[in-house]
Amino acid sequence: MMTREDLESYLIRMGTEWEEVEEGMFLLRGTNGGPPVVANLSDPVLLLRLKVMDLPGDQDHTDLYRTLLELNATDVVHGAYGIEEGELILSDTLELETLDFEELQASVESLQYAAASHMERIRELAGVDTPEETKSESEGEEAGEWASSRSFRPSSSRTSTI
Repeated sequence: MMTREDLESYLIRMGTEWEEVEEGMFLLRGTNGGPPVVANLSDPVLLLRLKVMDLPGDQDHTDLYRTLLELNATDVVHGAYGIEEGELILSDTLELETLDFEELQASVESLQYAAASHMERIRELAGVDTPEETKSESEGEEAGEWASSRSFRPSSSRTSTI
């Protein structure tokens, strides 16, 4: 079973910048100015979340939702797009019992790659202007606040059996 110390070791090995924002909750800085990933140890799983953007609430998002479902089915290798409290996120859940370095690295990189490669199309479908400037330096602080405001705990209301 993966421990907090194992996760820290994997993060060091990945060469990513990170900080522990709460016990068991880590903020992994995005590569090349991309959005950060939040990793939360929540036994028996490791929850990964990446906030893509806030969704504007004043328009029909049917085309956006269809595109996100299509991307989930065809282009997102690890994890999936979802909506949580008016925010578009990418998330993945990894079992701690069998988690190894390669699986963690592949999942984090998949979330970051999906966010970077789909961002322009998603923003266009959401009716949000694409920013011309890069993200502000305060993004990491905002992401830490965002991570701390979420419980990131598996909920029986969110899970289903097939």
